[in-house]
Amino acid sequence: MVPFEKAPPEARQLLTVPIRDLGLSLERSPVAPLVRRLYGELDAKGLHRFRPLCYLSDEWGCPSEEPVIGIPFYLGDSRVARIEEAINDVEDENEIMMYLRHEAGHAINYAYELFRTDEWHELFGSFRRPYRNDFPFVPFSRDHVRHIAGWYAQKHPDEDFAETFAVWLDPDSDWQRRYAGWGAMRKLLYVERLARELGDRPPLHEIGETDITVDEMEQTVEEMFRKQHVDESPHIGSLALDADLTDIFIEPQRRRAERGYRPASDLVAEHRRDLVDKINEWTGVRRTLVRALVTAVEQRVAELDLAAETQRSRMEMVELTVYLTALAMTFLTGKKPLRHPKVAP
Repeated sequence: MVPFEKAPPEARQLLTVPIRDLGLSLERSPVAPLVRRLYGELDAKGLHRFRPLCYLSDEWGCPSEEPVIGIPFYLGDSRVARIEEAINDVEDENEIMMYLRHEAGHAINYAYELFRTDEWHELFGSFRRPYRNDFPFVPFSRDHVRHIAGWYAQKHPDEDFAETFAVWLDPDSDWQRRYAGWGAMRKLLYVERLARELGDRPPLHEIGETDITVDEMEQTVEEMFRKQHVDESPHIGSLALDADLTDIFIEPQRRRAERGYRPASDLVAEHRRDLVDKINEWTGVRRTLVRALVTAVEQRVAELDLAAETQRSRMEMVELTVYLTALAMTFLTGKKPLRHPKVAP
């Protein structure tokens, strides 16, 4: 089920509207100042001739080998963004800049056809390597930068370059100090040198072809969100949470009159976004699954009427974070199913 009911009423009114009829415009959107910031960062780094076209589309991305940047349509209207927030946590300003810098890495790779050079191939690997959604990675590897959550630089050579470029471009990354002594430093220095060489050179592939634009999107807002929604219930539907959650939080019969309590569901809801962000970042388990886990816990502690003890709430959150991380890592390693196995009769 897509939780549209969690979005505010003024946002839900847009669910039946075709996206092309929303009148979305990047130039008039809340994300426009951040696109201008991206262009300013490129200029500050000496890339004076590279300005990738940005446009509102169905999702983040660059069409294959096209130097353009697609931005999710919901970022074009604050009301539609509230629907995304209710369903899957909308990107904040910092995350939007992370994605813009990353996609700019793809775009410059395609604009100057860097991936065709021997040096690029030697540093990053084969551009033609197949993509895999579930990819093996080495946690804490120093051969790759860390930018987008989930060790994303290890997904594919093209992603490795885009992540390296994003870290180099970020004015706050302090990459010279942070990556000193890392294998990834060779890649960062390559990007630094490349920027000097390309600074005043026009791209080989300057005008890219866009993928689907908001003016072409005939689906309603609801249809698009339903299409993009990932149903994680098969992975968590049989998960036995009760015994573990009653160890972490306090059942009604165990509460003492002299101690202060608050609903455990309120505590989980207060920290939901941070839990999802950090577990996703440090385990590499896909965000939709982590969010489904946290949401399932929030719902179950409410159903069980569990409480957090005011004086122990910090420790309870530590326990819950470790517990959810262990569940996520169990899924990641594949050594055990995330669901508890059915017991044979």
